[in-house]
Amino acid sequence: MNESEEKDNKNNISQNEINNKGEEKDLKKDISIEEKLKDTHDKLLRTMAEMENQRRRFEKERDDAFEFGGFNFARESLSILDNVERAISSFKSHNKLRNDEDINKIIEGVEILKRDLILIFKKNQIESIDCVDKKFDPNFHQAMLEVENSEKESGIVVQEIQKGYMMKDRLLRPSLVGVTKKKQEKDQKK
Repeated sequence: MNESEEKDNKNNISQNEINNKGEEKDLKKDISIEEKLKDTHDKLLRTMAEMENQRRRFEKERDDAFEFGGFNFARESLSILDNVERAISSFKSHNKLRNDEDINKIIEGVEILKRDLILIFKKNQIESIDCVDKKFDPNFHQAMLEVENSEKESGIVVQEIQKGYMMKDRLLRPSLVGVTKKKQEKDQKK
């Protein structure tokens, strides 16, 4: 081999190396573009999923607001019904007023008001909790006192102090109740 052939070989080798390096750069660009595309696609999917979750959360909050928007108002309105019931029982239990014809007419008017309130509550799916002679449930009842009773199993509601109410499937106000407990036998040694 002469010098010019060696020079041409070296140039070819150099040119091949340059071409190989160029192809490697193109592959790196291709790989990085594919990776970037894949990364961008992944980000897009995550963003779309997050937007869908947010839309569902918003719809649930909107539905809850529509369904239970009057929740606080309903809870506060229960005191009106409580006071109407107290007024009726107060009039009926008062000795001097019990036999008065005019008071009986007033009591009838107040009872009509009470029935109307109960109808309004029922239309809005507000129902009283039936609790007497049922097992005590802390999700719906609040124990105010314990009553010793050997006839009934302990943990049974025997007295309702204040009515509890549900609005659809939510607790509006717990029932205030008296619950049975077993009689304690006194220590005979003492």
